[in-house]
Amino acid sequence: MAVSLTKATYHLKVSSESSSHRAERARFQPRLDALAILSGAMIAVQARANGELSAQMGNSLQAALISFSSGLLIISVVAIFSRRIKAGMRTLRAAARTGAIPRWRLFAGMLGGSFVAIQTNIVPIIGVALYSVASIAGQALTSLLVDRIGITAGGPKAVSARRVAAATVTVFAVAVSVIDRLDDSTFSLFPVLLAVLAGAFVGVQRALNGQINEHSGESYATSLLNFIMGTAFLVIFLSLALLFSDTSLSPLPSGPWWIYTGGVIGVIYIAFTALIVQHLGVLTFTVLSVGGQLIGSLLLDLANPARSGQVGWALVTGIALTYLGVLVSGERKKNGKTSHRSA
Repeated sequence: MAVSLTKATYHLKVSSESSSHRAERARFQPRLDALAILSGAMIAVQARANGELSAQMGNSLQAALISFSSGLLIISVVAIFSRRIKAGMRTLRAAARTGAIPRWRLFAGMLGGSFVAIQTNIVPIIGVALYSVASIAGQALTSLLVDRIGITAGGPKAVSARRVAAATVTVFAVAVSVIDRLDDSTFSLFPVLLAVLAGAFVGVQRALNGQINEHSGESYATSLLNFIMGTAFLVIFLSLALLFSDTSLSPLPSGPWWIYTGGVIGVIYIAFTALIVQHLGVLTFTVLSVGGQLIGSLLLDLANPARSGQVGWALVTGIALTYLGVLVSGERKKNGKTSHRSA
């Protein structure tokens, strides 16, 4: 009888703690949702800041290097005071020495550097909104290939019809977004295709980062490695451009101040992701953050249109279709839990 009473008391206590935890989570849910939306809007602001810095300097590679290296500086300072980041970096070095992780995968940050280099070059031309639509399509397409080949840690995965449909919708969204600009003699599809390529780089980088993160055990250590590799890549690329082309370094613009916030925003986004995903899950975070990115990019282009044209019905429709594609890409497991691979 005493044992039964003890068990009942224990289960009552666990149930009470579980209810308390659910109540606390419900109370903070709206705040986390808002932060997820804000984090997506920050990505749009980052694209605008980097694009404006590039436009004022007339040198997209130099602008990309300034943005990336400022992020490296900030996260390096954080790493100095973080035992977990230092431990993660030591673990990665050991994994590379023993061959537990192929060394070429540690260069994933170069894809991030390429992404920013493309971003700074074409956002002033096509605008943040069209850039966002095209890059998300690139991510969606690449995610199918990444899973099929097996670049992710879990090895090759079957690609569902639902995700193929989602990727198709995002590609269709790009076509719809530019349909009203095709008659414009000043408009070129090449920057749009570059945006798709930039998104593809991000899709591969995320898969490689997943493997790096498995060995580092610390997302900030993975981010630090990404910033190091991306900055090194941009330094080499800019140096080659200076040596073998008519590229020259430009003086730093005097302002406005926000054009220098690209790197800072990147680090803050990493922090937000680490905080929010563990509570909301990847799917919910992705849906909310992409929504914030698309709405934020649309508002930015309304306030300051790109050189290739004003915001029109086609672009707004394309944004809506892109978001639909992201929603469709969310997959449900048989046990009812939600899963999502980065689109």
